[in-house]
Amino acid sequence: MKRTVLIGSLVFSACALLAQGPRGGFGPMGGRGAGMFGGPGAYVTGAPYSGVEVMQSQEVLADGNTITKKRQASVSRDGQGRVRIEETITPPAASGKQPFTQITILDYVGGNRYLLDSSTMTAHQSPLRIPPARNGNMTPPTGRAGGPQIVRTTLPAQSVNGLPSTGTSLVETIAAGQIGNERPIQITRTVWISNDLKIPVQIRSSDPRFGTTSMDLTNVTQAEPSPSLFMVPAGYTVKSGGGDRGFGGPGPQMRGHRPPQQQ
Repeated sequence: MKRTVLIGSLVFSACALLAQGPRGGFGPMGGRGAGMFGGPGAYVTGAPYSGVEVMQSQEVLADGNTITKKRQASVSRDGQGRVRIEETITPPAASGKQPFTQITILDYVGGNRYLLDSSTMTAHQSPLRIPPARNGNMTPPTGRAGGPQIVRTTLPAQSVNGLPSTGTSLVETIAAGQIGNERPIQITRTVWISNDLKIPVQIRSSDPRFGTTSMDLTNVTQAEPSPSLFMVPAGYTVKSGGGDRGFGGPGPQMRGHRPPQQQ
């Protein structure tokens, strides 16, 4: 089967979900979702699948209080590389709004992104930039002189969430005094990439400044999804532009769940 892979340093594209935080380093759990949900940075054809991505974060405050958050989304990718991400959004109770479904369709064939909002029956259409090929380069940076140093270790291959996967351990050390810290700060992340799907199936991240975060791709079915999943349903009004709340754009946040860059 012919397969096209456009992966911009996939291990760190994987970190789009558990991405750089606003204060430097790997940072808290955050991402447009696009990188983790099979969007820009992980454009793959010839490897269709459907599954559920579960993201969790836990932050322990100075007074011992704990903030725990969890999100999940259904994701599908067809053999042409088109991606669909579906999530139920529950607004704050004080808003008086009812839960609704938000769907992002990344149509790399047609070159458009669609954000569907079931509460307004509106589909926001915008151009979709196809990420450039980078020859499958999957080597993350090792740090720069005078900055945090990153050590990368390749882990023995194993099955993760039912999929044969390749693992990478990333350890970043911020030296004492570098950001006003009294002692060195060590940040760790383990990323497992599916050999077949070419996307992350599990990520574990720990940063003493932000807490622990995780992502798991579960309930994976490696089969062609229905073509209708990648089309705007009847009854929706298509509008150009806007709709940047979706996973395919600067999307919903889990903390905020959003990095400053895709990779």
